[in-house]
Amino acid sequence: MLRLVTGIPPPHIGVTNLRAFLSGETRIAPEELHILLREIGPGLHLIADPACNPDDPLAVLIPLDRDGLDRLAALDRLLRHLNGYQVPPDRRMTAQQRRRLKAMLRAVDGRENHASQREIAGVLFGAERIAEEHWQTSPLRDAVRDLLKDGTKMIAGGYRKLLRFRRRF
Repeated sequence: MLRLVTGIPPPHIGVTNLRAFLSGETRIAPEELHILLREIGPGLHLIADPACNPDDPLAVLIPLDRDGLDRLAALDRLLRHLNGYQVPPDRRMTAQQRRRLKAMLRAVDGRENHASQREIAGVLFGAERIAEEHWQTSPLRDAVRDLLKDGTKMIAGGYRKLLRFRRRF
């Protein structure tokens, strides 16, 4: 998520303005304009002051906090997109993490719709595979249980952890 600001002192020839982003999905909140650019990988979330004029030159405000490196990577992807360069994939989540997240959300959605763990496993892993195993001792039963537990944690706010690069100190 990047915060767009105005007020760049002259000269600002060639500086991008808000109009360049208005083709994305927009949502106006009381104090912010949210823009989602889906054409940049899995999407890039921009926030602008709704008082910004479409032709005002823009800059990006990046707080000096623990998420600053994540925002710099997002800014790099945005600048590459704006200048016509190839946009590198978002490296915060691996393909395996994306698949697991998708399975977690599908499992929790099934639970919210009153599906049993066995029914959820049938959808996630295939009914044939579930029928072949004794359910009470099946590792797939444990996998569904873990998906439900982790999916519930994600919904409760743990998803924010996925949006950050792993930190190694």
